[in-house]
Amino acid sequence: MITKNGKTVQLTGRNISYIMIENNDGDLLHFHFGKKLPDCDYADMEDEWSENLGLTSNMVSLDVYPQEYPAYGYTDLRCPAYSVMNKSGSSISRLRVKEYKIREGTADINGMPHLYAGNKSAQTLEIILYDDKTGLEASLFYTVFDEYDIIARSTVIRNRSDAEMTIDSAFSSSLDLPIGDYEMLYLSGTWGRERDIVKTPLKPGIKAEASNARGGSGHEINPFAIISRRGADEDTGEAYGFSLIYSGNHCTAAEADRFGSLRVRQGINPLGFAKTLSPGGEFYTPQSVLCYSRGGFGALSREYHDVYRSNLMTSKWTHESRPVLINNWEGTYFDFTEEKLLEMAKSAKELGLDLFVLDDGWFGRRDSDNSSLGDWVVNYKKLPSGIDGLAEQINKLGMKFGLWIEPEMVNPDSDLFRAHPDWIVHTPGREPAQIRNQYILDLSRGEVCDYIIGAISAVLEGAHIEYIKWDMNRQMTDMPRPGYNHEYTLGFYKIIDAVTKKFPDILIEGCSAGGGRFDPGVLAYAPQIWASDDSDAIARLKIQYGTSMCYPVSAISTHVTVSPNHQCGRITSLKTRGDIAYAGTFGYELDVTKMTAGERAEVKAQIAAYRRIQPLVREGDLYRLQSPFDGNYCSWELVSKDKSGAFVFACKILAVAQSKDARLKLRGLDENKTYVDRASKKRYSGALLMNRGIKIPYAMCDFATVTMELEAAE
Repeated sequence: MITKNGKTVQLTGRNISYIMIENNDGDLLHFHFGKKLPDCDYADMEDEWSENLGLTSNMVSLDVYPQEYPAYGYTDLRCPAYSVMNKSGSSISRLRVKEYKIREGTADINGMPHLYAGNKSAQTLEIILYDDKTGLEASLFYTVFDEYDIIARSTVIRNRSDAEMTIDSAFSSSLDLPIGDYEMLYLSGTWGRERDIVKTPLKPGIKAEASNARGGSGHEINPFAIISRRGADEDTGEAYGFSLIYSGNHCTAAEADRFGSLRVRQGINPLGFAKTLSPGGEFYTPQSVLCYSRGGFGALSREYHDVYRSNLMTSKWTHESRPVLINNWEGTYFDFTEEKLLEMAKSAKELGLDLFVLDDGWFGRRDSDNSSLGDWVVNYKKLPSGIDGLAEQINKLGMKFGLWIEPEMVNPDSDLFRAHPDWIVHTPGREPAQIRNQYILDLSRGEVCDYIIGAISAVLEGAHIEYIKWDMNRQMTDMPRPGYNHEYTLGFYKIIDAVTKKFPDILIEGCSAGGGRFDPGVLAYAPQIWASDDSDAIARLKIQYGTSMCYPVSAISTHVTVSPNHQCGRITSLKTRGDIAYAGTFGYELDVTKMTAGERAEVKAQIAAYRRIQPLVREGDLYRLQSPFDGNYCSWELVSKDKSGAFVFACKILAVAQSKDARLKLRGLDENKTYVDRASKKRYSGALLMNRGIKIPYAMCDFATVTMELEAAE
């Protein structure tokens, strides 16, 4: 709900209020984001907002005031939400309130994914700010849902002058928080070690920036952060979430001023960014989703999971049971024949798998990673029956068929590059850099986007394909002009939006050299994303745990792979690999024809177990019980919305001599219900499970895992 009382405008969600006040000079000041407050005009609070304390900003500098979209240089000398150079060569501006507009539904963000209303009640506030000295105008958009504790923010900057303007930075959101002792949590890492949890204190004078400028949202820094009061943890304390629906270069920055007040900004990374606006031109920022929680990080995560599942993800597969797949990549790499693939598919079908995915190597002359990207035509030498014939044979086995593609890339050794050498991202007059023997196609060009859409469509129309894995395997270099990465990102959205609308029944899995583009922008189109190229089960404890801080468990693609693991050489049991992979969209990536009879029986049991718990994975509430970042144990729990069932996972990473079995307290259950353990048939009250806990019988070995399926008794 959105209301305006005098000089106060208030957005009210399920448990939250977001309140702004317009001062007597028309400056838009931030008053409150937190627990729900009464609906009234807070400008009358003399102790905070009276003119003798500086409500008239010419009397006291804006440098000490919380603002909604602050500039640098006109009395405020802190980091700004935007910087625009006008025709005089100055970037000084003062945006004042011009108009308020309220409408039903969500904001529309030109060319970029964003939250939609769906079956939820949502309203959007547009506040138009204007600088009459320069002709700079900005519309601030705020969307609030009755059922959520989130505020979705975005900005449109317009040139209302008679000369060009250049935007040097334009953040989607800026939030000024009151004086406090804060910490910043963000997700960092690298290839094979994505989304480690990092915390840093925010003291007066400290600036902390979690940003990426490598082309996509990145392995190194995810477009998500939490600002929390010192002492907040998984279950308690105040926390503010910032999640950017964007797949390009991004930045989340926090600055604590000399008094301890905090300014947090999120949006497109200013590094390497610029946008020139002609008179009448406008620029849209991506959407930043802010969340407030009084229940620590766990409650914040569950809010993002619900919002993204119900009001961001557009795939028909979001709320449907997804096929359990087998991917041939780690089983064969490039070295396969049609006969080998059919042998694997037949064996996989006998185990109960639903979908066979043919990964890299099926097109052009693709026997290694040094050729044929861009040539999306079948390699008949490897596949005499073609993709259509192979798909038909696999369908006859009773399995679905899927395919890997990397449509944004091109190899120098390809027919496409030979025909269009100018279609790559490059700086004129300079030799472009190759990474992984490939270049990036220039998605800022309409003809390139049209080619990719046509090439993908031809493949998908030419065979019965029900799944595609959409990969992007290199970082972006040689960007030809400031702001290019944003242009590229808009091209990516144009392509994937066109493909998903043309083929709405196809399940798309996102990928970027593993988890290099795991972000809400991709999630809007692909309901699952490959979390990391490191498929080692123990490494995945941290990867999956960190990813879940923002993203639904159902979005995390998890596979059981071979042991010793191909990335780190670790040896783990099939049970350990399966138990850890349950917390995601489950599948296998190995040569199932090489499994022993005992392993095959265990795989059948794993698939049966996953089918039972898949509704919890897809729709349940996640409770993180023990963090692998804090010690030798890791555990999590999935609970159904009606609290009628739960799935519990626990892992002791390294064996410990002379140790007692750990006692684990569960979360999220109904204290008044009785729960039955499916395996042991033991009965437990919800009160006991949550308040005293149960003993976890770990085996005396490294990487010992335990799972439990609980159902409420009738």
